[in-house]
Amino acid sequence: MNQTEQKKFFSQHLLEWYMRNKRDLPWRRHRNPYYIWVSEIMLQQTRVDTVIPYFHRFIERFPTVEDLADAPEQDVLKCWEGLGYYSRARNLQAAAKQVKELHGGQVPDDKQSVFALKGVGPYTAGAVLSIAFNKPEPAVDGNVMRVLSRYFLIEEDIMKGSTRSFMEGLVVELIPEGRASDFNQALMELGALVCTPKSPHCLTCPVMEHCSARLEGVEESLPVKTKAKPPRPEFRVVALVEGSGEHAGKVLIRQRPQEGLLARMWELPHVQVPQSRSGRLPDEPAMDILAGALLEEGITARPTGYMMDAEHTFSHIHWNLQVYSCREEELPLVAETKAVYTLEHEVKDDGPIHRWILEEDMARYAFPNVFLKIIREYFNGKQTAE
Repeated sequence: MNQTEQKKFFSQHLLEWYMRNKRDLPWRRHRNPYYIWVSEIMLQQTRVDTVIPYFHRFIERFPTVEDLADAPEQDVLKCWEGLGYYSRARNLQAAAKQVKELHGGQVPDDKQSVFALKGVGPYTAGAVLSIAFNKPEPAVDGNVMRVLSRYFLIEEDIMKGSTRSFMEGLVVELIPEGRASDFNQALMELGALVCTPKSPHCLTCPVMEHCSARLEGVEESLPVKTKAKPPRPEFRVVALVEGSGEHAGKVLIRQRPQEGLLARMWELPHVQVPQSRSGRLPDEPAMDILAGALLEEGITARPTGYMMDAEHTFSHIHWNLQVYSCREEELPLVAETKAVYTLEHEVKDDGPIHRWILEEDMARYAFPNVFLKIIREYFNGKQTAE
């Protein structure tokens, strides 16, 4: 079979398979470009099963572009809480404001306007234009690159821009006339359900007969992909400060800086510490550092003991967290309890914003998932003890 016939076979059989086997996903029940856009942003780095309940809640809270554009940022972040990669939510809201101001609240259907939206790259633009508006634009993500690499035996590194550009051109050739929406979704579906990264289900693949990698016996070695650098480990000590006096029953939280990692979200006070030989800093020096860091922020609190370990991975950093219970002191800490270490920690020029909260107040603040779990575990423990 020559390549022209191979391409025709692929497009025809893939579409037939998709129409019989496509999943019933909430954003596939209509062609609302806003819903499709939201779903594509949520699906970046996130599994479909995880996204579905978030999608429902998000659309219920922000049913139109205008609703999203006009919402307080903290409401948007709270609705996104637990999905991670929070810059996606901020960019999505910024782009919604663009759509409201420049396009009357209607998601544009031309390539130049969609590309101009905040946080929208080639894949998202192609997905919105093809799925919502049936325009023959490529939407090449990891699933699609894996399918194409195997079927056409493409052995170039998919992390290279030249390889992506080649695949985008290939997809344009493969899209049957008038079927861009279904075809691009079919490509994504095949990669998600059948042509999986490990142990691909070749025997159930609708295009296995002419898959070049399968015929060569190299399907599991494709695609070729340069390994990313592992995230840099950081060790941090965290204070869960229990209030006393007028703050009794509450815990202390602080807001992160206006810019940078997890910007403007809320967290427990914490500070980076040097890595010890064993990786974990012993409790006594860890609590000394924590007491000093709190005092520098104007918080008089005494660490009372180890609570738990936690961890959180970003794309480039892996946090190893040692969490300590602390007790608010009504009188300033004595000088001896100040840490003798000088450490950098993340505060704004005019100092961080702190709040004392009850359990029911958590609904008003957006937390990174790791701090959300720590605080919930604390309050759950209090209820069990009572």
